[in-house]
Amino acid sequence: MESRVALVMGSARGMGRAIALALAEACAAVAVHYRSDAAGADETVAAILGTGKGSAAFRADLADEAEVMALVGAVERAFGRIDILVNNVGPFLVKAWYELSAGDWDALLRVNLVGAFSCMKSVLPGMRRRKWGRIINIGYSRAEQLGAFPTIAPYAAAKTGLVILTRTAAKTEAGYGITVNMVSPGLIRGGALPADKNIDPETLGSFEDVARAVLSLTSEGAAKITGSNVIVAGTWKM
Repeated sequence: MESRVALVMGSARGMGRAIALALAEACAAVAVHYRSDAAGADETVAAILGTGKGSAAFRADLADEAEVMALVGAVERAFGRIDILVNNVGPFLVKAWYELSAGDWDALLRVNLVGAFSCMKSVLPGMRRRKWGRIINIGYSRAEQLGAFPTIAPYAAAKTGLVILTRTAAKTEAGYGITVNMVSPGLIRGGALPADKNIDPETLGSFEDVARAVLSLTSEGAAKITGSNVIVAGTWKM
């Protein structure tokens, strides 16, 4: 892993930053993506550089495929390759389903699902040439529960779609030595929490819990783990 280069989408803060720092323990360099939080991205870069590993920040709006392709090209020019991609960007909207507009659906699906697709498609040529790659999509712990989601319907639909995309890519890319998996957090300290005053803080996961799961899937020992959905949620909604 010492020569590997990782690209972590949405790593200016929070979970993305924790993932980037975890990967910096194993990789030669970690590229930091952001859309609007340039200062946060610079802080993540500084933390990685402080470990003695390479890093730089790159901006792109994942709703724009051309920007995604330009981002991937810039990272490859800067570091020579992208071996690991983590799709961590996942905006959501809390709103009753019958109050949603078509624009709400488009915005959520475009970034959560289509944006992840664009990132995956853009890094595949290099991974295929090198016969090695690790793609990890960050999902949602209930993405495989085909139930009712009255207040987060577009987000839930996008993450369920991401499960299908993950497994589709896993099947087609296995022959190239590329694994494609999903890590799906539940309630996380420091993340968005439902308006429920009875949540026991001890039951919440941490950003670092998710980061460790991602790191494990990037290892050489995980070469035969693909198409999986690793749920990091304790027993929440089990």
